Amino acid sequence: MKLLRQLGIILVLCLLGELINLIFHTPIPGNVLGMLLLFLALSLNIIKINMVDKLSDFLLDHLSFFFIPAGVGIISALPILNGKWVAFLSVIFISSIITMVVTGWTIQLYVRRKHYK
Repeated sequence: MKLLRQLGIILVLCLLGELINLIFHTPIPGNVLGMLLLFLALSLNIIKINMVDKLSDFLLDHLSFFFIPAGVGIISALPILNGKWVAFLSVIFISSIITMVVTGWTIQLYVRRKHYK
């Protein structure tokens, strides 16, 4: 029953993000808005971490499973990528480097802020 409640909380926030996107026509996807709403709710202690922790752990443990559709999508788009491999691999490489750098900076900022408190 606890997992259903946690799933309900996450789905309601995702739905709210989709509704915000639909109403205001934002350039940010609805699922990203839902994650931002979850982040704000957790930051403001509207939602306590124990209200979503079990489902979050489950989803993170099975995260690789959710990348299967993206991989299949890339495989089905191989004819479109024909002759564009250098650009495609460059984008993957550059975005990976940017992601690692930003993640590192974010963790360093978090550790510094946590250390000062």
